[in-house]
Amino acid sequence: MRICLFSSKPYDRESFLAAGAPSDWQLHFHEARLTLDSSALAAGSEVVCAFINDELSAPVLERLAAQGTRLIALRSAGYNHVDLQAAQRLGLPVVRVPAYSPHAVAEHAVALVLALNRRIHRAFNRTREGDFSLHGLTGFDLHGKTVGVVGGGKIGQAFARIMHGFGCQVLIYDPYPLAGLEALGARQATLDEVIAGSDILSLHCPLTEASHHLIDSARLAQMKPGVMLINTGRGALVDAPALIAALKSGQLGYLGLDVYEEESELFFEDHSDRPLQDDTLARLLTFPNVIITAHQAFLTREALGAIARTTLDNIAAWVAGTPSNEVKAGA
Repeated sequence: MRICLFSSKPYDRESFLAAGAPSDWQLHFHEARLTLDSSALAAGSEVVCAFINDELSAPVLERLAAQGTRLIALRSAGYNHVDLQAAQRLGLPVVRVPAYSPHAVAEHAVALVLALNRRIHRAFNRTREGDFSLHGLTGFDLHGKTVGVVGGGKIGQAFARIMHGFGCQVLIYDPYPLAGLEALGARQATLDEVIAGSDILSLHCPLTEASHHLIDSARLAQMKPGVMLINTGRGALVDAPALIAALKSGQLGYLGLDVYEEESELFFEDHSDRPLQDDTLARLLTFPNVIITAHQAFLTREALGAIARTTLDNIAAWVAGTPSNEVKAGA
C-alpha cells in the first residue's frame, strides 16, 4: 500500500519510520503542501496523510479520489481545513489524531506566559549585545493572579493544572459541564466571567463557526486593561487586526501566539530571504510585548511519536474494515 505524506519535515520522517509501519506499506514523504497543483504527487496512493495547513477543499479531494486515493489520514486533531461534505460525497473517509500529548501544547502556552511576563525575549537580545541593564524588564508574580482558560479539554485542563501550581486562581469556560475541576484548583465559569475576570487568558478550544473570531474588538474591550492573551489553539479564534488596535491602546498588555489565521502560506517554511508580505503579521511582530512562534507547540518527541503511531493505527484500522477516529460531516 502506498501512503503519501504531505507537508512532511525531517522530524515527521524520523517519527513515522520509528513507529514501525508494516513492511508492505510504502511511505512517501513530500515537503510540499497539499494543494490542487501538488496533488499530482499523490497519484496512485491509496492513503493521503495531511497536516494542518494542507488544502483539502472539494476540488483537491475530487482530484485525489480520481487518482486512486481512498483514505485521508490527518496528522492533526483539528479538521476545519477539510471539506467533510465533499469527502463524504466522494466516499473518502477522513480519520484524525484526536489527542497526542496535551502536555506539549499546554507547556508551550505556559512558556509563552513566562517569557512574556519576564521579558525573556528582550533580556536575551540585550545581553547578547552587552546590555545588562534591567529597565523595562519588570514582570509580575503569577501567584494570586486569575488565569482564564477557554476550552476545558485535555490541553486546557493540563494548562490549568500547571497554572494552579503557580498559585493562580483558574477559571475555565467550556460549553459542556466539566468534572474533576477541584483537583485542578479550577472553577467552571461563563465565557463573560472568564473574559472579564482574567489577568491571563489562554485559548484551547476548537475552531468552529461559533468560535471563529471569538476574540474580537468587543471581547478585547471586556478584558482587564493590560491583560495577557495566549493562543495556541487555532489562528482564526482571534481577529488579528483587532489585536493590533488593542496593543496600541494598551488594553492588551501581552500577546503570545503560536497560531495565526493566515499562517498556511507562511508557517513551517523559511522566508527570511524576502520581505514579509502579510502586513498584519508584520505589524504584530513590531510590538515588544508580543511573541509569535510558528505553530511549534506540538513539537515534542513524545507528541511526534504519538501522532505517528496513532496515524498508522488509524490506517491499519481502516485496512481491517474497522475505521477508528473517523470524522464525518455534521458530526
